[in-house]
Amino acid sequence: MSKKLIIYSVLTRLWGNPSTKRVPHGTLTENGAGKLSAFTPEALQYIRSLGATHVWFIGLLEHATKTDYSAYGISPDHPDTVKGQAGSPYAVKDYYDIDPDLADDPLRRQEELDALIHRTHEAGLQVIMDFIPNHVARSYHSDACPKGTVDLGATDDSSQAFSPRNNFYYLPDSTLILPLSTSSSPYEEHPARATGNDCFSPRPTICDWYETVKLNYGVDYCGDGGLHADPLPDTWVKMRDILLYWAGRGIDGFRCDMTELVPPEFWAWAIPEIKAHYPEVCFLAEIYQPHRYAGYLQAGFDYLYDKVGVYDYLVALGKGQASATAFTSVRDAVGALQPQMCYFMENHDEQRLASEQVFSSPRLGFLASAVSALSGTNPFLLYFGQELGEQGMDEEGFSGRDGRTSIFDYWSLDKLQRLEGGAYTGEGLTPEEQRLLSDYRTLGALSSEAEIATGGYYGLPSSGVDKASVIAFVRYSSEKLYLILANFSEHPAEALLPLSEDFFQAIPWPQGTAFGAVDKLTGEVDYLALTPWAPLSFSLEGHGLRLLELTPLPEALFR
Repeated sequence: MSKKLIIYSVLTRLWGNPSTKRVPHGTLTENGAGKLSAFTPEALQYIRSLGATHVWFIGLLEHATKTDYSAYGISPDHPDTVKGQAGSPYAVKDYYDIDPDLADDPLRRQEELDALIHRTHEAGLQVIMDFIPNHVARSYHSDACPKGTVDLGATDDSSQAFSPRNNFYYLPDSTLILPLSTSSSPYEEHPARATGNDCFSPRPTICDWYETVKLNYGVDYCGDGGLHADPLPDTWVKMRDILLYWAGRGIDGFRCDMTELVPPEFWAWAIPEIKAHYPEVCFLAEIYQPHRYAGYLQAGFDYLYDKVGVYDYLVALGKGQASATAFTSVRDAVGALQPQMCYFMENHDEQRLASEQVFSSPRLGFLASAVSALSGTNPFLLYFGQELGEQGMDEEGFSGRDGRTSIFDYWSLDKLQRLEGGAYTGEGLTPEEQRLLSDYRTLGALSSEAEIATGGYYGLPSSGVDKASVIAFVRYSSEKLYLILANFSEHPAEALLPLSEDFFQAIPWPQGTAFGAVDKLTGEVDYLALTPWAPLSFSLEGHGLRLLELTPLPEALFR
């Protein structure tokens, strides 16, 4: 049986950090950082207990930071080109090196990564890392690249605004002026280079990705706007080589950042090049424009983010801004591409479900996660701490109190520390946190069931007075089916589910078949028959969820 991918995404520097100081804007010395070694066999088994098949370790690559590692041969970054004290993991400083923050011994950080990859594989999990193809830190320089590798920008002709042979875009006769100036020695860049979010101005604003430089894939943005890919742009070859390097180190998949800012022609060339050597490597695209989905899948991606579809809809539903009757149409809006959409309800870019900005409720967040995770054979991404109801309401520093767990600052999470202190058993968690964790583990276990991993889907819109708040659907195989009901209202609801002739043509059981029903959350046992003559009826608590395993009963029981 094919496995349903469950990706556990974790901001690596926060995992296992024992510091409880939590000083806003604090340095590494003040607030500490988690280490690769914190992903012990026990920690990895905990992640696997959530149904995970893959771990996406965010922030493995060396990136710009305000921490001084010059004693280890790493050039310091200018503070005005770094967001926060720790710096963004997406302002990569060396594609071939590891963030020294994550190492017990920074001089042995490469060995420590190899050990982590080995432990993860030993735990039965696969390793995903970020591939950030669109931009690099302004201070980019690789001192860990294989011998003979030419650095990005090393052979550029900076007098040309655009050349397919250049790795960066230049703004001739200009000087970069950054939006923040905190040093008596300003950062100097002449000529200025284009900023990562396609900002072709020497004066990027505070809202721009001013800490990064845009990479040149042969698109002449300020000229004819066309792609110049014959001969192959130099950047294509260098970025392919980076992917080959990490696949050769044992990386099983790449989450590709801001995929749409890189021309699909590059992916259509590069991905087959990687898969020719490493056919099992998985490519997941961060993408937000549905009209471009098919093109990027044709270019070779295995899976795409589904943010503007199911995620946005479920958030709106939980806020009372959408109707539950639309769920199946939203799910199926991408047509045959649906099995390749990666669902999620949290990630490092989005606000936490339990935050004030979203639901203010871990329980409602779990409800949305259950619908998202169980409604298809496609992958589901779980963000670390989501299973504990993490709120993301700390004011860590650069990111402010914005409902997100900061990727820019040194910090630690109380819930995670209590989980780790209890050896991942749940000791140290509150009763509500323990219940939430148990429920997320139930989701993980169900994801390995054939009905969820490979089975069919049929939406069952409710016809009762509460139809706008209740999502219902079945997942089925030739052996049994699961009936999932979710009430997105804080008030109790009645779900009335009429079963049409079309429903009985979809499932492999005739009308009138009797089933034993077990609620996988509560263990409650019941019996019911599927018939078109009377709708199924269920009572749901406010924000209530029913996960009913329906197993057909032998006909002999009724003779």
